[in-house]
Amino acid sequence: MNVGIIGVGLMGHGIARNVMRRGQFNLSFLDHPGNQPTDELLGLGAQALDTSAKVAAESDVVILCVTGSPQVEAILTGPDGVISGLRAGTVVVDCSTALPASTVKMANAVQAAGGDFIDAPMTRTAQFAHEGKLNLLVGGDPSVLERVRPVLASFTEGVTHVGGISAGHRLKLLHNYVSVGFMSLLAEAAAQSADAGIDPQSFVDVLAGGGGASIALERLAPFIVDENRDALPFAISNALKDFDYYRTMSTEAKAQCTIADGVYQALSGVVDSGEGDAYLPELVRIFRKDA
Repeated sequence: MNVGIIGVGLMGHGIARNVMRRGQFNLSFLDHPGNQPTDELLGLGAQALDTSAKVAAESDVVILCVTGSPQVEAILTGPDGVISGLRAGTVVVDCSTALPASTVKMANAVQAAGGDFIDAPMTRTAQFAHEGKLNLLVGGDPSVLERVRPVLASFTEGVTHVGGISAGHRLKLLHNYVSVGFMSLLAEAAAQSADAGIDPQSFVDVLAGGGGASIALERLAPFIVDENRDALPFAISNALKDFDYYRTMSTEAKAQCTIADGVYQALSGVVDSGEGDAYLPELVRIFRKDA
């Protein structure tokens, strides 16, 4: 298969390198200022193209790995977008975190143009992307998933079909709500613990041996103990965006989101204070009373 990728950022770069190194597919990608350095990809034989339409015209599978729904919609339907260059039968795989309602609209647009679409948002971090060990939550026709499974296998450890179109994005927002919510709560507790002069390793050990044991604690512990933020290179502004999407989804579903509203307010205050580019573990520092 010929594979195209749009969005060679922190996560997309890992996807692209593993498509080339482990899958041995032909790869083209959109040349964009937001890309990570692409020397390795070019050295492996990938080609850089200057429009999304050109990437689509070269590809049997187009992977999107961008920030959110506005970017996905622009890439697919904008001038020189994917749909304008789409070949019949090409599969668009949206690995972004997006609003389910937008996902349904974009899937319909791709299908009307003769292509197929699955939403396949990622869980895990950029390090897992680099290692080719991402997990995907896939929404869409199972037969379309099977057609692209060899490509997905090149950069994943697990691929789970979770329902029809938009089910992957819906479950990803639920996942991030729980994950970011846990970490925000832990960061606030860790900040209060530090303000009280409690040894940070003792704080981590007590939680790890009791009800606080979790992946969230494992990802925050390096910052709590050693102020190492790099265990989770995920910007607070992106976490806020995901919470905004979750609240939008909840409002449309007429679901309760009282707790989500509280976390959203806390994260909004952080972003409004100018700390949006800080990584999520740095909430521990930001929430301290002397910050």
